[in-house]
Amino acid sequence: MTDAPDEGMRFETRAIHVGQDPDAEFGSVNVPIYQTATYAQPAVGKPKAWDYARAGNPTREALQQVLASLEGGSKGLCFSSGLSATTTLLLTLKPGDHVLISDDVYGGTYRLLARVLDQWGLEFDVVDMTDLIACRAVVREETALVWVESPTNPFLKVVDIAAVADLAHQAEARCVVDNTFATPYLQRPLELGADVVVHSMTKYLGGHSDLIGGALITSDEELIERLTFLVNAAGAVPGPMDCYLALRGVKTLALRMQAHCRGARAVAEFLQTHTRVARVHYPGLPGHPGFEVAVQQMKDFGGMVSFEVETRDEAVRVAESTKLFFLAESLGGVESLIELPGPMTHASVTGSPIEVPDTLIRLSVGIEHPDDLVADLEQALG
Repeated sequence: MTDAPDEGMRFETRAIHVGQDPDAEFGSVNVPIYQTATYAQPAVGKPKAWDYARAGNPTREALQQVLASLEGGSKGLCFSSGLSATTTLLLTLKPGDHVLISDDVYGGTYRLLARVLDQWGLEFDVVDMTDLIACRAVVREETALVWVESPTNPFLKVVDIAAVADLAHQAEARCVVDNTFATPYLQRPLELGADVVVHSMTKYLGGHSDLIGGALITSDEELIERLTFLVNAAGAVPGPMDCYLALRGVKTLALRMQAHCRGARAVAEFLQTHTRVARVHYPGLPGHPGFEVAVQQMKDFGGMVSFEVETRDEAVRVAESTKLFFLAESLGGVESLIELPGPMTHASVTGSPIEVPDTLIRLSVGIEHPDDLVADLEQALG
């Protein structure tokens, strides 16, 4: 497998060509699924490329190359889930290290820090990362990572990545950005000063709700060396079929994100005018607190919309009444999804400093026609 040169190529072209030259032996235009556990070696201790599939796989390597190119990093590493990518990155820390996370962070990230890695001596603080003064107040000498989501999950806050990265670097900490919601098509955190980008490939990168995977992208050579060791030593790697599906998804990422953004904008504008909706969270609305920052650091505003109604019973009724929006967890697929974060995706933060009201509804707006999605919400709201 050879590397297609990416210098000068646009995003859409790199998504299809980087790391994905036709198969040298048979000319397959799709990267083959190398469904193997081990590799024949020409001599003792001298493998051609890899000795065992946990350490490397050609299908996985193609995916890692294209993700690195799209995010503007020198190295991409893929994992069996977004949380396994997060876990592996946190394993680069040591007992006593301190992590700063947002007060609006994915529930699984909070659960991992609060109920798993706390037993290994990691410490963390929760803070509103849109407030730089508050962030600066909780950074301390032991701070090793500042963990950013932007837009956040589920309130879609917009964090000034460049400013937070600068704050982290002043404290000699690394800045990590979960770019799952935005994708590299809309936002490139490494260019804004972040040190590492993390993805749940399950979401927009895969795009079809048929795989579980995660990724880390960085240009930090010291960190690359450590992560490459941990990939093999900890072993949370994806199978070749999931890598193949993610490669297929990435090819259409630009087209899909355009459709997601178009639909989300129409949905948000509709919800903003509906009498049963108390509040809409969407960074593309001019009244959103993060609108100006989003305009500066994003190409468009993404496919996620959250909104609040007056009561929990009303939220449940709406979520159970849609026909095109499937009631389901996850996001980023071609189909539209609806859920209540409080009792569903963010149930693990109950009783924590992270507050998710039971009146909040989260939408993952798919690529269906926007008019049909608006009509579905209209009938569900009543």
